[in-house]
Amino acid sequence: MHPDRSGPRRTKAWTMAVATMVTIALVAAACGGGRSDSESGTSSTKASSSTDFGTMPSPCGKGDAKGSTQQGVTDTSVTIGYGDDAGYSASPGLNKEISDAIKAMIKWCNDQGGINGRQVVGKYYDAAILNHANQMTEACTQVFMLVGSGFALDGAGEPTRVGCKLAAVPTYTVSPNFANAQLMIQPTPNPVDYYDAANAFLIAQKFPEAVKKTGIFEGNFAATIDSADKAKIAYTQAGWTFLDSCRFQYNIAGEANYLPFLQRLKDCGAEVVYFSGSPAPIFQNVLDAAKQLNWNPIWVTEANAYTDQFAKWNTSGNANNVYTRMTYYPFEQADKHAATAKYMELVKANGGAISLLGAQATAAFLLWAMGAKECGSTLTSTCVLEKLSKVTSYDAGGLQSPTNPGENKPGDCAMVLKLNGTTFEQVLPTTIGTQACDPKYLVKLSGAVVDRAKLNANRISSPS
Repeated sequence: MHPDRSGPRRTKAWTMAVATMVTIALVAAACGGGRSDSESGTSSTKASSSTDFGTMPSPCGKGDAKGSTQQGVTDTSVTIGYGDDAGYSASPGLNKEISDAIKAMIKWCNDQGGINGRQVVGKYYDAAILNHANQMTEACTQVFMLVGSGFALDGAGEPTRVGCKLAAVPTYTVSPNFANAQLMIQPTPNPVDYYDAANAFLIAQKFPEAVKKTGIFEGNFAATIDSADKAKIAYTQAGWTFLDSCRFQYNIAGEANYLPFLQRLKDCGAEVVYFSGSPAPIFQNVLDAAKQLNWNPIWVTEANAYTDQFAKWNTSGNANNVYTRMTYYPFEQADKHAATAKYMELVKANGGAISLLGAQATAAFLLWAMGAKECGSTLTSTCVLEKLSKVTSYDAGGLQSPTNPGENKPGDCAMVLKLNGTTFEQVLPTTIGTQACDPKYLVKLSGAVVDRAKLNANRISSPS
């Protein structure tokens, strides 16, 4: 792939396609086993204390922890690393909402007294997409742990990170060698070998015949292809049938004309299309092309389509048949979920921007802080990871439905959103503010996409 061959406009489209799609990853979450679809995923809008985060007691506060136990830890402070790809020249500010959230959470925590009395110090790393390995080299000598980091090409620095034993609680993972990595625990697991297919089951219940005629439209980029591969395996277990010869790829830098692709998808009989890629501008152009063909299939996307920009774009209604998977609670439901409202309040008060990535970063910080608090004066990254390895149900105070970070498994819950003009609305399950949960929604994956990760017996991938 040569993104520069098409000039600045196509290069920027390539950048946004890479970053927007891969950074969201697969936002997956879990509910407690055995609960029914209609009675799940709710969180209280009332907190017992002003310092609580939704239903989660604050892990921050005063204390008397002491000791320079590890690099980045002193009697009075603990230095963590965080970062994004904001410095990429083709798209300045890329995914800065991650760092907006971490800065807001550091302030929130320090205002309460830090972690057991130690103030949290944040050191920012800008991978600018292509500079991840160098940033990991620097972090290896500067910080205690990576917390809430989110880099589009996160696999590039894995040999360095693992080599220096730098532990991480990231916002998200993209590459299989990071998604199933050692020295890593994430709040919304995206492993290569498990998948939360709740949305696939829900959509199959609503459109039982249509899902038997499914096509795929994906970017010709490893992350988009892997996402589609995983979805195909998982959705098949939910009763979907993917049509033979009905899977097509577009240039990740964008196409001058999407009509030929859409015509082929239409001709092969697809009534549902799983789209893997960026909502802006690629998916928008795809939907415009479908409108020109007077073709209106059911489109299914991942949570990266949940953006304010995509909603505002839909004044024509061309995206009104797009169904988007969510395991975090949408911002439109902040009045029903105290943690969602808290995240928005803290970031706005700190001058930051709101996004789903920011909510994920917040969940990462809270998870790390919970482990760090439990370690007290014996604060080491080994201790933090040991504490977090025992966390098998985590919802970040109600930001998301519960996940299983300790075992690196997503959950078995989701809701499905659909655009109605410029507004995202929940359509599945029908009880607004809840997510549908069932143990069968968490499916185990197998096949080439898993084999490529070369997992060991403990489901850990090689850093190289």
